[in-house]
Amino acid sequence: MARTIVRFDPFAGLDMLQRDLMDDRFFRALRGNRIPTTDVYTEDDKALVVEAHLPNFEEQDVSVDVDERTLVIQAERRERDEDKNKKYVVRESSTSFYRSIALPELAQEDQITAVFQNGVLKVTVPLGQASAPRNIAITKE
Repeated sequence: MARTIVRFDPFAGLDMLQRDLMDDRFFRALRGNRIPTTDVYTEDDKALVVEAHLPNFEEQDVSVDVDERTLVIQAERRERDEDKNKKYVVRESSTSFYRSIALPELAQEDQITAVFQNGVLKVTVPLGQASAPRNIAITKE
């Protein structure tokens, strides 16, 4: 009875994985999905602005909430299509988006505004003034 000894190569699958990741089909699939982007920036240190680019959503699909010093943006769109002439009974699809952003301590949560225009949600969070440092005089007892 002949026995064959096979040497174990822990990196054998790595070459195939590298080819799959570097193949253009992988990146083409990502580009086709158009993942929504979110920009977070400040305006003159007076406001924090969050822009969520949601091109396939309508205003009624989007919600903005503040929960425990966290800004939560959610969007969900559902489509339902019924066609009696086709063999399927119901055709459904859904798309969703979720993003949470921790708010700074200076955020004035009661003055947050949100505007949805041309597929872009712009949330403005006004920032309060930080207390100015002050010098404490040292006295002798």
